Amino acid sequence: MHLNFTSDNASGIAPRILRALAEANAGPAMAYGADAWTQACERSFAQVFEHEVACFPLATGTAANALALAALVPPYGAILCHRDAHIAVDECGAPEFHTGGAKLLLLDGAHARLSAAGLDAALAGAAFGVEHHVQPAAVSLTQASEAGTVYRPAEIAELAAIAHRYRCQVHMDGARFANAVASLGASPADVTWRAGVDVLSFGATKNGALAAEAVLFFRPELAAQFRYRRKRAGHLLSKQRFLSAQLTAYLADGAWLADARHANAQARQLAEGLASLPGVTLAHPTEANEVFAELPETAIGELQRQGVGLHRWQGRVVRLVTAFDTDPAAVDRVLTIAAGASARAAV
Repeated sequence: MHLNFTSDNASGIAPRILRALAEANAGPAMAYGADAWTQACERSFAQVFEHEVACFPLATGTAANALALAALVPPYGAILCHRDAHIAVDECGAPEFHTGGAKLLLLDGAHARLSAAGLDAALAGAAFGVEHHVQPAAVSLTQASEAGTVYRPAEIAELAAIAHRYRCQVHMDGARFANAVASLGASPADVTWRAGVDVLSFGATKNGALAAEAVLFFRPELAAQFRYRRKRAGHLLSKQRFLSAQLTAYLADGAWLADARHANAQARQLAEGLASLPGVTLAHPTEANEVFAELPETAIGELQRQGVGLHRWQGRVVRLVTAFDTDPAAVDRVLTIAAGASARAAV
């Protein structure tokens, strides 16, 4: 039983995706996406999202975010996002690089989510048409957020309406999109194009894929130049069938949402158990598969001593992340260790 809760990136590969890779490996296929798996992948996305999409498989979330934003934003443009957004704090400048120098305008908001009022105020105060200032061109939403919270469909629609009013496109970073959809119980369409999202960076790696993401354009005209950007950036895989086979297997029969529901359920169990302990408080609501808890220092030390992988977020707040393959017994073990340490700290 492993106790690694550092990240869902630490999880393995879902068996059905391993089988799909083995099947795709049985013989040759056309290169650079001219294969049956890539065609099937686009059909699968269109079915899941109830909408025709321009689909571009990629191997990393950083590439998906950076190249998607490059398709929306000119070098003199600006991208509005939460100051804790992954594109702002964990992409090593990739969005700025691939856009040719666009600026990230960082906004505040509770629990790592943008507020409608904050976005409206930022755009209302932007210097549109003034050549001395960057020009807002896109709004990026992280779903689920870096605090493990989710945007409701109505919240997305309100934010998108504000963005569009100022002629900004809406990008969604969906590295944990499955966890957000599973948490909300909404359809993928309801939290994307129906709510006004123009482009989605769709993540699968954190939820059971080996390495598979996709950029989905719900408005085909926005995708006109994307294939050139992908190639120029070095992210067009010659053996693309191995990306597409992962994504098709990932989506098949709703298994992606079943896996996300399992991860979310383990996170809720972990959050509820920790919150019941003396000296423990939750820093953010647990709405997807990430738990942020402030623990006594002795509890943190004991968890680490007994081999529990966790990530120190800030101060005594730690992040624990569950995954599609998290063993419920591992959650119970973490809670047992934390309970013992917290009780000793309270004496």
